[in-house]
Amino acid sequence: MIVTLILLILACDQCTKLLCARYLTLHQSLPVVKGFFHLTLVHNRGAAFGIGKGHVLFFVFTSLCAIVFIVLNFRKSTAFVRCSLALILAGAVGNLIDRLLFGYVVDFLDLRIWPVFNVADSAITVGALFLVYRIFKDSRSPAAGTS
Repeated sequence: MIVTLILLILACDQCTKLLCARYLTLHQSLPVVKGFFHLTLVHNRGAAFGIGKGHVLFFVFTSLCAIVFIVLNFRKSTAFVRCSLALILAGAVGNLIDRLLFGYVVDFLDLRIWPVFNVADSAITVGALFLVYRIFKDSRSPAAGTS
């Protein structure tokens, strides 16, 4: 099931990026819900919010390290944490593919109040939020801190 989740997110990420790159020109914005949600093609040469533009090798290295870390810690995790890690892994691989192929990440989901992002970014964010939830929940449980 986890492999299916990863492959599904990767396929969705790469297909949506391909479609937007094919049918939109760079910086073209197509309103889906006018004033709220647009499809806007952006080439992100940095990380989140465009931070660190021009450091492709650093982001490739960081992505590879995250992928290795996730794979090494996968089996010793609970099912919930494995699902969270799968989301992060799929997102990291999706954006890594873009960086390796193009030198930038294709972004296109534009909520108008947030920087433009993609399916991979969404998967990473949801996976990270799940992990934060788990860590917070575990730290508050009565069994936490006992050996």
